[in-house]
Amino acid sequence: MQLYTTREIEQLQQHEDLPYLIEIMDWVKNFLGRPHPNLGRTGAVCPFVPLSLKSNTIRLAVIRTKDLYSEQLEDVVGRYRDIFLEMDLKEQELAINKAFLLIFPDVHIEDATKLIDSVQQKLKPLFVESGLMIGEFHKRNDSPGLHNPNFRPLRSPIPLLAIRFMVEADLPFLLSPADPRLRIRYLEAYLKRFGNKFIDETKFKNAHQALALAKKQLQKENLLSYCI
Repeated sequence: MQLYTTREIEQLQQHEDLPYLIEIMDWVKNFLGRPHPNLGRTGAVCPFVPLSLKSNTIRLAVIRTKDLYSEQLEDVVGRYRDIFLEMDLKEQELAINKAFLLIFPDVHIEDATKLIDSVQQKLKPLFVESGLMIGEFHKRNDSPGLHNPNFRPLRSPIPLLAIRFMVEADLPFLLSPADPRLRIRYLEAYLKRFGNKFIDETKFKNAHQALALAKKQLQKENLLSYCI
């Protein structure tokens, strides 16, 4: 389970996974780490990437998935979650910029939506409850940007999953499940992670309101189920 920083990749020679590492590293630098005219706001596509590159806190791994079942792939990604949580940074303020990019070059584009998305959806509750986010990237990802619904920020040249710490700005990504049970799990984990440390008081209030609505929806669904 080899992980490489971007600086280590620049020094690698004659490694079988080097082309994939270089391609994703270039995409991180030239797409995620830079502004885009269709983004809908100022700054880099991913606002954490420029400092993450500067502090060398992004790590990349290539995972070969040939002959792996979906459940086996979930186990592999789950172990990277454990590694992420166990890895300490000397300077705590840099921790928020730490990220793992797990690259899956064996996943064909036709299978990416089914395989990569399903693994992300299956593992997201576990990651969120650990104070982490896990994101799915591939060429057919149609998830819209927060500031421009016509922008597709989660498209990468090779299928991958990204792991990082949860931040306050992640609230919109925790409100999307239609199932109120899942929304409750996400929102309770979100509020537990930040507790009384919210910088943006509006997000604190919005999270509590969303949690109350999810609980009310669940109560209504349970009542309807009982009546039926």
